Amino acid sequence: MKQITNHILMVKPIGFTYNHETATNNHFQNSNNDISSHQIAEKALREFDQLVNQLDKKGVNLIVADPKGNINNPDAVFPNNWFSVHADGKKVLYPMFAKNRRSERVLDIFNDLEKKLSIKFKSTVDLTFYEDQNLFLEGTGSMILDRVNKISYAAISERTSEKILIDFGRQMNYEIISFSSIHKNAAIYHTNVMMCLGDAFSLICLESIESLSEQKKLKESFENTNKQIIEISPGQIDCFAGNMLQVLGKDNQPLIVMSQSAFQSLESNQIKELEKYGELLFSDLSTIENYGGGSARCMMAELFI
Repeated sequence: MKQITNHILMVKPIGFTYNHETATNNHFQNSNNDISSHQIAEKALREFDQLVNQLDKKGVNLIVADPKGNINNPDAVFPNNWFSVHADGKKVLYPMFAKNRRSERVLDIFNDLEKKLSIKFKSTVDLTFYEDQNLFLEGTGSMILDRVNKISYAAISERTSEKILIDFGRQMNYEIISFSSIHKNAAIYHTNVMMCLGDAFSLICLESIESLSEQKKLKESFENTNKQIIEISPGQIDCFAGNMLQVLGKDNQPLIVMSQSAFQSLESNQIKELEKYGELLFSDLSTIENYGGGSARCMMAELFI
């Protein structure tokens, strides 16, 4: 069992634009008054291609998808919200808050993955029925998974239901550690905005967790699982510094992938600590961040095979 993988799926942002439905509780999105949706999509596609090119040069095994109906999905570039793939052969489908995002769930993607990766999914955990109960859990946006130690870390929000977390934990045999994370007087919509978990580190904004007992529980869990804590500030959250992902490149060399804005927000001591755990790779994602309210980590769906 590994925490990080060399296999990543990414979805082209063909229909990318500002999504009014997600903006109700994603306070990192900014509405558009200056350029057309077509121009936004063009800019997003250039940023996407640049990141894909950098990852490819570093030897990350990428599958780039452009599924049927993609032109109609403004947030399809964030595939980690609707599914996750696990090393035991299971795939999990998740309930999503915005109705106009549910069409992103194009299950043909799994047939393509089986062919391209020469694998066979053994079973599916389908949690999407919770949408009928107005409850949501948006994949590895809502949860940060410690896959080795089978722990799910999750900040409770309108998009991250405690009830579904318990169900996920039961079906996937994960311990659930939930907490409250507040930024600018509002619940953080996705845990992966304020936390990134690598094979031996946890980058996290502890300051956003008001409960000292919840902070203590997290620190104890990181200590027990041999994760060095690297703290970031609320200001760095605004720059998407929490939205990183550690992946494997050529010859299993670790990379820590983030946006240019995230990298530029880091202090020298934070960079020094992160570089212990992999080469820092960053790319301009300003359009995707500005209008989509997500960044590098959200764009990469990990494939554990």
